[in-house]
Amino acid sequence: MDVTELDEALRRSGVPAAYYWIEGVHEPAPTPPDFLYLRTTPDGAWETGAYERGTHHPISAHPTEQAACAHLLRLLA
Repeated sequence: MDVTELDEALRRSGVPAAYYWIEGVHEPAPTPPDFLYLRTTPDGAWETGAYERGTHHPISAHPTEQAACAHLLRLLA
C-alpha cells in the first residue's frame, strides 16, 4: 500500500478527514489542532506520529512507505 491507497482506504473506512495528515496527499486546511500523521524524514525514512498543540511527536520510524502506511492504518482503523 502506498500513501494514495492509504488515503483511499481511510476515507472508505469512514475515518474523519481531520483525524489524519499524510504528507503530500491529505493535508487538511485549516490544520486541525491534533491528528495522527505520516511523513518522510530528512534521511529518507518514513515516520508516523501524533501532532498535538503545534508539535510533532514521532511514534515510530519505518524503512519503507508500505510499513508506514500499514502502521497508520492500524492506528486509525
